Amino acid sequence: MAEQFGRRLRRGATSGAIVAAAVAALAASQGPGAIAPSADGLNGDHAVGAGDATSPNGGADGGSATGDSPYYLDLPPLKPPNLAGVPTSPQVPVVTGPAEAGIPTTVLAAYRRAEASVRATDPSCNLPWQLLAGIGKVESGQARGGRVDGNGTTFSPILGPALNGVGFANISDTDGGAFDGDTTHDRAVGPMQFIPSTWAVWGQDANGDGKKDPNNIYDAAQAAGMYLCAGGRDLAIKADLDRAILSYNRSTEYLTTVLSWFEYYGRGTHTVPDGTGVLPVDRSDRNPPAGTTRPTTPVSPNPPSPSTTPPADKATQKPTGQRPTQPPKPTEPTKPAEPTKPPVTDPTSRPPAKPVEVPPTVKVAHLRAGTAVLTAVTESTFAEAASVTAVDASGRPVAGVSVRFALPGTTDARFPAGATTVTVTSDAKGVAKAPALRAGEKAEPFTVRATVPGRSLPAAELKATVEVRKADALARVGDTALTAETGAGYEPVTVEARRGAELAPGVSVTAVVTDSADAPQQSADGPSFGKDAAGNPVRTKVLKTDAQGRLSIKDLVAGAKGGDYVLWLTAPGGGTVKVKLTVTAPAPTTPPATPDPTTDPSTAPTTDPSPTASGSAPASTEASPTRTG
Repeated sequence: MAEQFGRRLRRGATSGAIVAAAVAALAASQGPGAIAPSADGLNGDHAVGAGDATSPNGGADGGSATGDSPYYLDLPPLKPPNLAGVPTSPQVPVVTGPAEAGIPTTVLAAYRRAEASVRATDPSCNLPWQLLAGIGKVESGQARGGRVDGNGTTFSPILGPALNGVGFANISDTDGGAFDGDTTHDRAVGPMQFIPSTWAVWGQDANGDGKKDPNNIYDAAQAAGMYLCAGGRDLAIKADLDRAILSYNRSTEYLTTVLSWFEYYGRGTHTVPDGTGVLPVDRSDRNPPAGTTRPTTPVSPNPPSPSTTPPADKATQKPTGQRPTQPPKPTEPTKPAEPTKPPVTDPTSRPPAKPVEVPPTVKVAHLRAGTAVLTAVTESTFAEAASVTAVDASGRPVAGVSVRFALPGTTDARFPAGATTVTVTSDAKGVAKAPALRAGEKAEPFTVRATVPGRSLPAAELKATVEVRKADALARVGDTALTAETGAGYEPVTVEARRGAELAPGVSVTAVVTDSADAPQQSADGPSFGKDAAGNPVRTKVLKTDAQGRLSIKDLVAGAKGGDYVLWLTAPGGGTVKVKLTVTAPAPTTPPATPDPTTDPSTAPTTDPSPTASGSAPASTEASPTRTG
C-alpha cells in the first residue's frame, strides 16, 4: 500500500520530498491562526459557520468541519517509523518502531474500512487512510489512544470547547444539545471532531448498528473521508490535498501538523492494542508547557537514531570524528547482584494484534429502488423510509456504498434537521435506507432521487405522495342558538372533526357564510369573519383543527341586514356541518311623549307671585308653623 501510495503521490506532484518541503516551509513561515484569503481560494476564504459546514458540498465550499476548534500540535518524531530491525550503529540496539507510529487496532481498522468504502463509491478521490490517520491524530490523539469499545464507540464523548466566538468560530446550537450536550453553542464532537451541523449532513452509519454516532470511530472516519472528497477533489493532487485538510480546520499550523503525520504514517506504521496509543499533549488553544519545543523541520529520510547509552561526561569526550575513550574499569568491588526481576513489557512493543481485515474493493453497478410506497399526510412522518439496494454487475448486494438521497426543490418535505439531501451507507445486505422523511404543508406527489456520489450511475427514483388530512364527520360542540344584533359579535362556535372513530387533528376546514342551507354560496350581506386589509367583509375562511381535532371560531360578527343565515363548514373527506346564524335589527328607540298640560298638573302654568287685584299676596307653598297657645 505504501509503495502504491508513493507512486500516486509522485504522479500528483505530492511526493515525500515535496510534502516534507511544504511542511518545512509552512512551519518556518506561519504561526497559528486562521488562514488569510489567497488569490486562488486555496486557503479556504469562506467565513466559517453552520452555513458553510452544512453545505452539501461540505469542505468544497471552504467551510470548516470542526468550526476551527482546537487541535493537537504535536509533530511526529524525527525518527521515521520504517527503521524497524535496522541497527544504525554498534552502540544502538535494534529499533522496533517508535511508539508514535503505533495506531490502535480498532482505530486503524476504521480508517482502512473508510478508505475501502470511499474508493468503491468515489475512486477518483484517491482517499488514503493515512490522511484519516493524520487528522485523527491531530483531532483526538486517535480516539484518546484507542479508548473505544468493541463496536468502535469511545467510552465517553470527546467534546471540544463551546464555539462561542472567543478564540474560535461563533456557532449557536444547531442540535438542541443532542450530540454535544450544549443547548447554547455547538461543540466539536467525537474522534474526528465534527460540529453537529456538519454531522447532520455528513454523518454515516459505517458499522451497521443503525445509528449515526459521531463518537463511533467507524462512523466518524467514513464521514470524514466523504467530507474530504467533497466537490470532486482528487487527493493525489497537492492543491486538492491542501484544500481538503484546510476544509477541516482553516489554519496553516493545522495544515502543517496534519501533513507531517500524513507523511509519517505513509512511511509505515504498526498496530497497538486499543487503549495503549500515545496521547498528544500540546494543543492549539493553550501555550506549550514550559521547557518544551515543537520540531519545525521536516521529517528526515534517514536521521540518526538516538543512542540508548547515557552520554559520557563532557570532560572525557574527544573532538568529533575520534572514537570515545573506553571507560576505566571499576576499582571498587562490585556489589552483589540484586535478584532478577521479571521483565516489564512495553505495551507499544507487544506483538501486533490480529491483522486488520480490509473489505475487498468492489464496485456498485446499479441502485435498485425499494418497493415500499412512500405516502404520508400533510405535516406527518412517512410510514416507510426511502431505501435502495446497491448491487454489483452480477446482481449481488454491495455493502459499504455511500448513497445520497435528494429531494426536489418543489416539495416542502424534509429529512431530519431540515435537510434536503442526506448520505447514508449500504449495510451488509446492500440496503441503504434514508432517515425518516417528514411531509410539509403541500399535498402533492414528488420524486426522491438516490445516487452514488462520484459515480455516473443512473439515479434510482422513488415516488412519494403527500395527501391532505381528511375528516369524514364534523359536528358542532354545543347547541346554543347563535343570535346577534347587527354589528355585534356572536358567541364562539366550536366544531369537532373525526375520521372514523378517531379524532382528526390538523385537518383544514373551510368555513363559508351563506344565505341558505341548500347551497354553499357565499352571502353578500350576511355575518362575516371581520374585515380584510381593504376594509371588505370576509365571509370565507380556512381553519385547521388542533391536536384534539377541534377548532373554534371566535370572530363572527353580524352584518347590517337582519335575517337568518347559515355557516357551512366542510372538510376533505366529506365531513360537513351547518350552523344557523340569526341577525336581528336593534329595537327601535321610542321618542318621549309630549305631556298634556290639562291633565298633568306638573305642566300647569306657573302662578305669578305678584300681588293679586285684591291686593292680597299669594299663599305660600311652604307649610306654616303651627302656633300653640
